[in-house]
Amino acid sequence: MNAITPEQNRRTKKMMLWFAMISISMTFAGLTSAYVVSSARADWLTDFVMPQSFIWSTVVLVLSSLVFHNTKAAVHQGNTTRAVTLAGATVVMAVVFIVGQFMGFNSIIASGYYFTGAQSSITTSFIYVLVLLHMAHLFAGIIVLLVVFYKLLKNKYTPANYLGLELAVLFWHFLDILWLYLFFFVLLYN
Repeated sequence: MNAITPEQNRRTKKMMLWFAMISISMTFAGLTSAYVVSSARADWLTDFVMPQSFIWSTVVLVLSSLVFHNTKAAVHQGNTTRAVTLAGATVVMAVVFIVGQFMGFNSIIASGYYFTGAQSSITTSFIYVLVLLHMAHLFAGIIVLLVVFYKLLKNKYTPANYLGLELAVLFWHFLDILWLYLFFFVLLYN
């Protein structure tokens, strides 16, 4: 029996990640489609304002994606110290993003909109579901970031062997793009 080559292993793992990301995308496509259909309801809010903290956390997430991309470049160049610093900064920015999301939820609640109950609306319920589901995937991304950070500290990645980091960067970029889609969808479709 033939052994699996490193290139076959890399392609297989990358393809599995792509399948997972496509599945996640389909979930959000379904939710945003339901958002569009539900917007025809009489009780749909047309005056919902996106909290400022969602805007700032979006900027932080985009920056984190750029920083994490540079982490991969640093490993490729053999600069482990820089890679560790950049990966650590990415973890911090991911936490800042989540804090910004919770600040956004607090702003929504302070405006009198809740997820469920008499003071809830279908509009804000959709927004809560979209954001919380994205955050669940982001928590998975943070676990991946922490594993990558740990492996960087232990010098597990080299310019010739960095598949785990490459997959992590791809997933992090995906989460960033997914959030940008959700953010602009809700912002522009209101």
